[in-house]
Amino acid sequence: MDETPQTKHAPASAAFDWLAHAQQEPQQAHREWTERGAALLPLGTRFNAVCLSARIVHAGAGTTDFDIVTRTLAELLDGPVIHNNPQQMYYALTDPYPPARWAYGYQAAMLGSGQFLSVPAADLTGPVGLHWAVRPSAVGALCPVPAVAALVAIGTRTGGDR
Repeated sequence: MDETPQTKHAPASAAFDWLAHAQQEPQQAHREWTERGAALLPLGTRFNAVCLSARIVHAGAGTTDFDIVTRTLAELLDGPVIHNNPQQMYYALTDPYPPARWAYGYQAAMLGSGQFLSVPAADLTGPVGLHWAVRPSAVGALCPVPAVAALVAIGTRTGGDR
């Protein structure tokens, strides 16, 4: 199939349609993905996001190598992770969870209700700009909160909190 500018960033799977339904008007998310390459989605209903500094992620993975970090995140977190390369931040998408109960707020803030996240289009897989480090694999498949907590603990223990 030929890729036209109109379809370049079109969501490729049901998982992205599920993410789009975080908005009251899911078609708005689809339009943003098509026109801008990213959609601004509200958090706290379908999913939350944990902000992970590149320092914590790289310390937890034991490397800064893009391919190894990506494989490590996929294995450890078993869910979708966004990388904002210019900001040196990763965002692990998790089940909605009360941010006040998140034990690692100082090292890795949990974003939830009342906050928004720029979510890249399905085809943005890096390594530069806003992209998927780990793409969503299935409808509703998110990073387990305990797995994200373990990564933060490992990353801060091995020097990612400096």
